[in-house]
Amino acid sequence: MLLAIDVGNTRIKYAVFKQDTLIQLYITDADFFQNKIEKILSEHPKISDFIVSSVGKLSKTDFLWVKKDINIYFVTPDSKFPFINKYQTPQTLGIDRMILASGASVRYPNYNKLIIDAGTAITYDFIDKDNHYFGGAISPGINLRYKTLNNYTAKLPLLDKSEEDFFIGKTTSESIHSGVINGVVFEIEGFISQLRIKYDNFIIILTGGDTEFLAKRLKSTIFANQNFLLESLNDLYQYQQNK
Repeated sequence: MLLAIDVGNTRIKYAVFKQDTLIQLYITDADFFQNKIEKILSEHPKISDFIVSSVGKLSKTDFLWVKKDINIYFVTPDSKFPFINKYQTPQTLGIDRMILASGASVRYPNYNKLIIDAGTAITYDFIDKDNHYFGGAISPGINLRYKTLNNYTAKLPLLDKSEEDFFIGKTTSESIHSGVINGVVFEIEGFISQLRIKYDNFIIILTGGDTEFLAKRLKSTIFANQNFLLESLNDLYQYQQNK
């Protein structure tokens, strides 16, 4: 069994896999990762391997305490990936984006692929049907847009995203909601439309913390999968084992 670990800046996500099946999912704050891993190992004693992705503060040395009969695969830019990296500055490409590209490449090898990861930032990653990774875009996520309006203006309030749909805001709060939410939706739809002008046979994958919130607002046909990064870690592990 495999434990996939996604280390973010504030939270860590863990997923236990038996081959291609996700058995159990966990989430903790970054400060409690050791206790959580010990608990997961006690609940799933057949775990023999870890695969770790970190964009947070944890590094490979933070896992040295793990018992020696467990193999730890720490994903780095030098790892083997199932795509050809055409990014002009590959050493600056985030590990999380490379892992998402790996999952898309393994699952949809003969399609043009766009992965939209809607979290603190919204990242767009494009891989063509020949599994060439070209790059994409990075923009502020939903919560970051709300915080920016509050931080950089004198009187605009800090709001949480609303499930209500506003287009023409009739109050300041409604206008903020409309600008933030519709701005993100129009951005995503516009990015998709521009790529479809040039490419056909297209797969669009939406993932990240705002997956469910955005999926019901988008007109484009998408695969919405909030756990796609963890599943992509498992895909990457299986790919590396077969090489």
